[in-house]
Amino acid sequence: MSYLKASEIREILKVTERPEVISFAGGLPAPELFPVKEIKEVNRIVLDESGHKALQYTTTEGYAPLRTWIADRMNTRLGTSFDRDNILITHGSQQALDLSGKVFLDEEDIVLCESPTYLAAISAFRAYGCEFKEVPTGRDGMILDELEKLLQNTKNVKLIYVIPDFQNPTGKTWNYERRKLLAELAMRYGVIVIEDNPYGELRFEGEPLPSVKSFDSEGYVLCTGSFSKIFCPGYRIGWIAGDKDIIRKYVLVKQGTGLQCNTLAQMEIAKYLELYDIDKHISKMIKTYRLRRNLAVKTMENAFPKGITFTVSEGGLFSWVELPTKINARDVLVKSLERNVAFVPGGSFFPNGGKENAFRINFSNMPDDQIVEGLERLGEVLSEFIK
Repeated sequence: MSYLKASEIREILKVTERPEVISFAGGLPAPELFPVKEIKEVNRIVLDESGHKALQYTTTEGYAPLRTWIADRMNTRLGTSFDRDNILITHGSQQALDLSGKVFLDEEDIVLCESPTYLAAISAFRAYGCEFKEVPTGRDGMILDELEKLLQNTKNVKLIYVIPDFQNPTGKTWNYERRKLLAELAMRYGVIVIEDNPYGELRFEGEPLPSVKSFDSEGYVLCTGSFSKIFCPGYRIGWIAGDKDIIRKYVLVKQGTGLQCNTLAQMEIAKYLELYDIDKHISKMIKTYRLRRNLAVKTMENAFPKGITFTVSEGGLFSWVELPTKINARDVLVKSLERNVAFVPGGSFFPNGGKENAFRINFSNMPDDQIVEGLERLGEVLSEFIK
């Protein structure tokens, strides 16, 4: 328990439950886009046609038709070559990260990651007593010359954790060459890569890129995915995909923690995918999020003082704001909350600390008028720190 601490995002989200707070803190989808009407119908059909099965236990691996759909989807969009036995259904992709710690990490093992990286991945892996080494990360992804130096000179490297598409927290996307080279390095040095991809289908512009896994011919890359960002997070259904021998190990450790994921939820998602057009639904989300990203970018350009930079992502949910080095984003948050505006300070996204002059903005969840109002208030707060 000494390795664990409260999630900073979850603690901030408690504050944002107040209706007067404009929150850019959570990575939350827009709730008005949830297909509530269709889900009501799907729920009725599943219970009418297969109620006794839907309310019963199912296998740890997950509902077979849903696993097959996921495998086919990944093969088409990401260049993989999976079937359903390459897929384990998990409680969101977050459980896949926790299970990865159970499978691969012992105390004092090393995880290599982007700098910064996903806060909840840090929490998941750190529970197993590992240490982190951060790899410098640029506009096009992890700097792989620096990664190789670490692989050459560091003992007990067990995992490389990356988010190549619209990274959390920065919103950056890896280019083709770095994806290919990462797979080559994983095979050369015999190190497992966890390729986390919850946002990849939410691309606003540019061409989709192949997954790191598509360049892996020896089974060193595992991929996570989720219905939370492209469908509904409340179902808590995600997956991890990879070499069948490794996935069988994940099944064993999942049996000791959660036995299985919600049968009804899995069957409802599978029925929705059978009856409705998920691509049409995702296109609607992309249209809304693109407009909100553009609005957020325009507002930050107009309202933020000079000396502040931010990313303009090609997709996903986030922008990363960098402040002059003398300014601590946690101090900015205190003043911002006084104005009923919330965000996540950037320091927690660096597993070894040492960088507090940045923060993450989520643009997907707030309606247009609150995006403008909230970022204008935040700009006023920032102006108090930059004079």
